[in-house]
Amino acid sequence: MSGSGIGIGPRPGVATGSGVRDTPVRDTAVGDLARAGAAGATAGAGAAKPASRPTGAARASIGASAAASAAATTAISAAARAGAAGEPTETAPSGSGVDRRPAPGSRQVVLWRHGRTAWNLERRFQGQTDIPLDEVGVAQAERAARVLAGLGPSVIVASDLIRATRTAETLARLTDLPVSLDEGLRETYAGRWQGLDDDEIRARYADEFEAFRRGERVRRGGGELESEVADRVVPAILRGLEKVPPGGTLVVATHGGAARVALGRMMGLPEELWGALGGLSNCCWSVLGEARAGWRLLEHNAGSLLEPVIGDDE
Repeated sequence: MSGSGIGIGPRPGVATGSGVRDTPVRDTAVGDLARAGAAGATAGAGAAKPASRPTGAARASIGASAAASAAATTAISAAARAGAAGEPTETAPSGSGVDRRPAPGSRQVVLWRHGRTAWNLERRFQGQTDIPLDEVGVAQAERAARVLAGLGPSVIVASDLIRATRTAETLARLTDLPVSLDEGLRETYAGRWQGLDDDEIRARYADEFEAFRRGERVRRGGGELESEVADRVVPAILRGLEKVPPGGTLVVATHGGAARVALGRMMGLPEELWGALGGLSNCCWSVLGEARAGWRLLEHNAGSLLEPVIGDDE
């Protein structure tokens, strides 16, 4: 079964995008990143803090190109203040501009990418093709689940594609929680690109490929736009949050591209800056914390030592 899959048709949603892995960041506000960019940072900002979890230092990979850094600074700060819902953000008494105080009874959302598949290893674009975890992917999921179980999750939701479902089930066994499947959490549908490796995509769809790499809005393979993916992924996350009590944690087992666009939308970033968020390594996760207005990025690409990102969302 490894390396083969069943194609699943298009759904309204967003395409996965490219990201640049840079400086590890942990518990860093978007506003802090913007201020660092204005000061002359060329590719992301932040410092790794020691993790209190058994696996050691959590890693993060928020990246932005040097050319985009200064131009993105003002937009990121403004978007962070606006929040995911477009509401004005309360400012802290210090006048820092971004209120980093948690909301009373604030909840957390853990966006957890699935374990490795044979197609990840072969650098084939998976999209919504239903590819299972390989042996390494199963081991990754089991290891990550032991860490995430320590968070005491309240609710687990997952994409109904088997690689995400099987990843979520490893955590469910440790926590005795059910897994709710939601097709809204599926990866980007990429039409003709699905099943092709990087070289094949470049050879057959050179113009489309280069346009996407430049950050243009592209229906890769005739599939979904990134904004369309966010349109279905974020509501699926919010449906899961309805079941989470104050102070609780929602774990969302999903896909790299789906997770990235959800982060951008929920943090209130303009779509043209979503590519500044680096991709997730297999079975790593990002954490959003509920703030007084909108959502704040607490961790990105955490859960293991720094690993290369292989898959659709490089």
